[in-house]
Amino acid sequence: MVEEIILSHSILVKLFLAGLVVGFFIPMLTKNKPLGFKKASFIYTMTFQALTTMIAFTGIVAMVTGKIDMSMSIVIMLLIWGLLMFVEIKKYKLIKKSNIENEEIHRLLGSAFVKITAVQVMLVVMMVVLKIMEAKGAISLS
Repeated sequence: MVEEIILSHSILVKLFLAGLVVGFFIPMLTKNKPLGFKKASFIYTMTFQALTTMIAFTGIVAMVTGKIDMSMSIVIMLLIWGLLMFVEIKKYKLIKKSNIENEEIHRLLGSAFVKITAVQVMLVVMMVVLKIMEAKGAISLS
């Protein structure tokens, strides 16, 4: 049972990474459509939050049902989750409140969108690599 929950957690993380990669294309696809960028950003943020919440939920369920003790790697995962959510909400609020129809602001926000997405991908990949190394016994974060 716990293995199935961890498998679900792993699949959700992979879906999340795929969603982050899709995020790189949003500014490019909406380069000439400022309102389309705002709408796509909203949909992206809602999907982002849904997936990250599902990931956190399956992780917590695995921890509770598997009687897994709180470890440093779990604390790191929770911190990364909180950071990802905080940054995504701030990014969306900035896009929502900005005068997106101004071409210069639209271009600036598109650039920031890509940079923030790159940092988010890096954080998730770092956590995945950390967990793989921990599972292989290369490091211990217990």
